[in-house]
Amino acid sequence: MKSDRKSKLHIHLLFWILYYILEVYLDFYWSRYQFPNFQWHIRLQNTLILELGYLLVKIPLAYSLLYIYEKVHTKLFFKYLLSIFIVVIAVLGHRFFTHYIIYPYIYGVTEMLDGKQPSGYINGLVAFNSFMDLIFMVGLVFGIEITRQKSLLKDQISQLKSEKLDQELTMLKAQINPHFLFNTLNNIYGMALKKADETPDVILQLSKVMRYNIYEAAEKNISIEKDIENIKDFIQIQKIRHHHLSISLHEDIDNSSQKISPLILIQFIENAFKHGISESLGDAFIHINIQLKNGILTYFIENSKEERSHEHSTKIGLKNIRRQLELLYPNHRLTVENKSDRYIVQLIIDFNDKFSS
Repeated sequence: MKSDRKSKLHIHLLFWILYYILEVYLDFYWSRYQFPNFQWHIRLQNTLILELGYLLVKIPLAYSLLYIYEKVHTKLFFKYLLSIFIVVIAVLGHRFFTHYIIYPYIYGVTEMLDGKQPSGYINGLVAFNSFMDLIFMVGLVFGIEITRQKSLLKDQISQLKSEKLDQELTMLKAQINPHFLFNTLNNIYGMALKKADETPDVILQLSKVMRYNIYEAAEKNISIEKDIENIKDFIQIQKIRHHHLSISLHEDIDNSSQKISPLILIQFIENAFKHGISESLGDAFIHINIQLKNGILTYFIENSKEERSHEHSTKIGLKNIRRQLELLYPNHRLTVENKSDRYIVQLIIDFNDKFSS
């Protein structure tokens, strides 16, 4: 709020400086024909003074109307009535200053209209000229302020959308970690009951994965090298659990520091283990290929599948992943093939695309 007021002050101050310069230029140019006998420096001095005087009428008028427009909460008819009253007062003030001060005291002459002295300082034509001068200024002020407010509103909406997306992504990620943690702890519990020799190794690998999930995954982006290292730790845990499983991971990365949103790639592998691998499958397999060339990521996963797989929970997992990809990489390409005996997933992300986060 404080920065908004400061920004508003700077914009309006700049406007009045530029407006004053413009009015000085126009009146100085006009004075060449109205007062041809005056030297240029006298005309410039007079113009600088009279435009400062006009600002004493224009600035209160502009901000009075702005106040009515923004702050006065009443019926529209009364707002219009009050605005008209203020404009009339401003026109009278403008004419009084012009007729009784500018001409006799600044230029030392009597105001003339078509070669004749007008009857009093209120006259239809000169009053209309004053009205148009004031309304032109009011229009500029309202235009500046409305444009500023729209720009501010646009920034606020953009910030709210960004915060909403960040919150949504955080919630989507949070849906993944607990599931993996609870399943792995249950498996460790089972291994401990059997006093399996692999139990300490599984705990160590789980510790590394959870450290990644807690600290690294909190970042908006991490290096793809760290993300792949986490995938390897996750696979190592699963290998210990599934001795019958045939799993291969091939990586071809030309830029290990390429940034990527954490926990995107591993979700497909989690789904492969969750829905495609079981003791009932004698030839269970998962094949993973990760390639990054010239800023384009090609991610391929193929895994075996049970005849009676959990289709509903698989769709929920994919829905979660798809939503994250829509938010993070709107122009990604994701294809999922659900065959009778296997799942095939291919994801392509172009990090060169300006819409990629």
